[in-house]
Amino acid sequence: MKILKSSQIRKVDAFTIENEPILSIDLMERASMTITKWIIENISKEKTIKIFVGPGNNGGDALAIARQLYEFGFVTEVFLLKITDNLSKDCQTNLVRLKTINGFIIKEIREEVDFPEISKNDIIVDGLFGSGLTRNLERLSKKLVKYLNNSDVDIIAIDIPSGLMGEDNKGNDIDAIVKAKYTLTFQMPKLSFFFSENETFVGDWKVLPIGLNQGFIDSLDSEFYMIDSSYIKDRIINRNKFSHKGNFGHVLLIAGSYGKMGAAILAAKACLRSGSGLVTVHVPKIGYEIMQTALPEAMISIDWSDIIFTNVSNIENYTSIGIGPGIGIKQNTKKGLTNLLEKAITPIVIDADGLNILSGQKELIKKVPQNSILTPHPKEFERIVGEMSNDYERLNAQINFSKVHQLIVVLKGAHTSITCPDGTCYFNCTGNPGMATAGSGDVLTGIILSLLGQGYEPKDAAIIGVYLHGLSGDIASVKIGQEAVIASDIIENIGAAYLKIKGENK
Repeated sequence: MKILKSSQIRKVDAFTIENEPILSIDLMERASMTITKWIIENISKEKTIKIFVGPGNNGGDALAIARQLYEFGFVTEVFLLKITDNLSKDCQTNLVRLKTINGFIIKEIREEVDFPEISKNDIIVDGLFGSGLTRNLERLSKKLVKYLNNSDVDIIAIDIPSGLMGEDNKGNDIDAIVKAKYTLTFQMPKLSFFFSENETFVGDWKVLPIGLNQGFIDSLDSEFYMIDSSYIKDRIINRNKFSHKGNFGHVLLIAGSYGKMGAAILAAKACLRSGSGLVTVHVPKIGYEIMQTALPEAMISIDWSDIIFTNVSNIENYTSIGIGPGIGIKQNTKKGLTNLLEKAITPIVIDADGLNILSGQKELIKKVPQNSILTPHPKEFERIVGEMSNDYERLNAQINFSKVHQLIVVLKGAHTSITCPDGTCYFNCTGNPGMATAGSGDVLTGIILSLLGQGYEPKDAAIIGVYLHGLSGDIASVKIGQEAVIASDIIENIGAAYLKIKGENK
């Protein structure tokens, strides 16, 4: 799913209105009905729906929703924020329509004394300001938002929480943004929904299709995408009947050190479970018996050192190489990574301590083969590129890093972002907080390494790997609960995730 900027979404609205063709007021009615239907399906009629209306088209949506809910038998109350006498055309039309309903009272908010009492039985619908907002909320608008946030009842935001910008919020006033429990957004998510600092405002967001012109959406340029299941399904390589293990890659995983052999086991097992034909794990001597016992399916390459990684030779026969989980950052390990980078000519996967070494020796980044895949968490990434003040700034730095160095960066998080050398960025929407557990990143490294070794293009290996990793964690959390999930559970559900993607576990 393409993610457009707020300015582009307005163009899509205009194009749809002109070319469907459909009147703007009728498109608003259609959009509003999608939210009305969601409320009907998810909110009890025993609740009172208090709808707060602004002067623009977001307010027009809110007024249409109020009328629709009333017709479906909900108790609805409307409060019009009167900061101007100039309403948008469609907002004014819906206000007139609502006023034609006998007995329906619309209350105006002109000052603080007009703020209504809010009880525990109320649900708030936020229709004050939409995605067209370009400046921070002030004066009465800000006071109303703070009042609603302090009401301690659930808030449903129409399209975007009032006060939140669609993209960059670094200069925003966090005290002047609605804190929604649910955000029901039209057609596609806003870029700002994917940033951790906005979670408290956006809450649980849902995308509601409203029939905007898909052809025009496809024609617009955007570097941002949200990964969906159909994208992944179309890219999974089907296996031929006469395939053998040699057809599915021979990967080399360099992992583990004294006290950190678990990282090697988890990454290697994830490699195998993700479909690798052959997996060789390069470990220090201390890890030989551990690996042979824990993972008999893997082959072992032994380092000269008893306790750390120092060097690996004869890398030519491997279809992909991954390095980092649990290797530490000892001086000889740094030399080992340097030697590897000088010999590697095809994309590799670098994670964990491999990234920590790069952050301490940034000159090595130039030696990393183009289209290699780096898998940092935010702090590891900042150690490489410098500290950031917010997620939007970090995202721009991530995109720039990928373009400058021609590398793929998998920045791990709730919505893991994958940036590519061409400047495109893909956000993942699988996964859950239960995956915030030791070893989860090692599993992701193993999955991506496996896919790269099987012959997937580096970009697809990263995108599919992240999606598959998150989906495996989702399946595990359904079975045992988020709190109980450990990294091994993610591995054990990779097979079920594959089946779900291919539609074979109905």
